[in-house]
Amino acid sequence: MAEDFNNKMEEEEMTVTLTLDDGSELECVVLTIFPAGGRDYIALLPMEGEDAEEGEVYLYRYAETEDGAPNLENIEDDEEYEIVADAFDELLDEQEYDEIVSEEDLEDE
Repeated sequence: MAEDFNNKMEEEEMTVTLTLDDGSELECVVLTIFPAGGRDYIALLPMEGEDAEEGEVYLYRYAETEDGAPNLENIEDDEEYEIVADAFDELLDEQEYDEIVSEEDLEDE
């Protein structure tokens, strides 16, 4: 199911509105949904505020309800968060590598 969501994301920029603990809302761009440790996770980038300026990425557990609606859960465990953060970092490294390779391929043509 996460794969379908990722395909939709490629067509247009997806956003999510988070309701924070203080009741305020924060709109975020969905960067990707990715697997780690047997579960799916979502990476979000705030569109405004201090975290947006610093490039802070929010990581949450991701699942879909039976009717296909997205469901985000906080990652409470430090060990789980480390696994997820490492998987996201690896994903970024792969994408940067792919971009570098693609640029080199274009230069060779």
